Amino acid sequence: MGFLGLVPSEHSSGEKKRRGKITKTGNGHARRVLVEGSQAYRHRALLTRPLIKRQDGVSKDVMDIAWKCQVRLCARYKRLVEKGKSHNATVVAIAR
Repeated sequence: MGFLGLVPSEHSSGEKKRRGKITKTGNGHARRVLVEGSQAYRHRALLTRPLIKRQDGVSKDVMDIAWKCQVRLCARYKRLVEKGKSHNATVVAIAR
């Protein structure tokens, strides 16, 4: 993800490792699309009619992997917010 700028900046010396905010180097459009897309994980995982319609012709294995990913990322968002992380920091963490 380094080429998108979603990696934390680092100021290290010897044994000390200090990580900062994301670097914002690389393709800004791709980074923005990933961050905006990760905001959808605020809501619980749900199969809606348009999503079911879009899945016509997709293999069962692919749908299972996608659903597992959806559930995992929604749970991660919820866990980070409950931990006290801000909404923006959580969204960037999910995008990474």
